[in-house]
Amino acid sequence: MALRLILPWPPAELSPNARHAHWASLARSKKRFRAACAWTARMQGAARLAGPPEALALHLRFVPPDRRRRDLDNCIAAMKSGLDGLADVLGVDDSRWRMTPPPEMAPAGEIGGFVCVEVSWPA
Repeated sequence: MALRLILPWPPAELSPNARHAHWASLARSKKRFRAACAWTARMQGAARLAGPPEALALHLRFVPPDRRRRDLDNCIAAMKSGLDGLADVLGVDDSRWRMTPPPEMAPAGEIGGFVCVEVSWPA
């Protein structure tokens, strides 16, 4: 079975390279992004999985909001709280995610400002 979702692009302040004036501002940003991703997933039909499987295959495809180059590792790290929101909706422990195939960046020139997420598990 599979679930395909379009989640929002993570805010710049969640990048590991971002500078924060105070730890609380980062915590607020993470909380807002987690809630936004959870809400977006619910609106696209995501719901608690009945009898969650042991492992879920997760594929991420990042489509940046502009043509600037992005570091894939930083994009994955910035998406952490968003994936936590998705795990909340699905009712699974995020330690069960298995990145297969590896996350990818959209080809140069493709813009959109979102992250395509595909979660699959055995039927």
